[in-house]
Amino acid sequence: MSEEVQSKNGEAIEVGDTVETPYRGGKHEFQVDKVINDEGEARDEGAKGAIKPPVVVGVDQNNKKVSHKPQTVTDVSKG
Repeated sequence: MSEEVQSKNGEAIEVGDTVETPYRGGKHEFQVDKVINDEGEARDEGAKGAIKPPVVVGVDQNNKKVSHKPQTVTDVSKG
């Protein structure tokens, strides 16, 4: 059973949610494909930055696989 992860605004993040985070003067906005809570699964995922769970993983607006800590993202689908 997966643990609930929350955005920096305290909203629960689920697969299918659209989230965004500031990144290098712009932002990454992506739909959550996976919420990872297990360290072994995080290593196997292969997305940069996905080595220490929990992380949210998706494909950003540039079609690049990204992962971020849930406490650094804002859930725009609930905001």
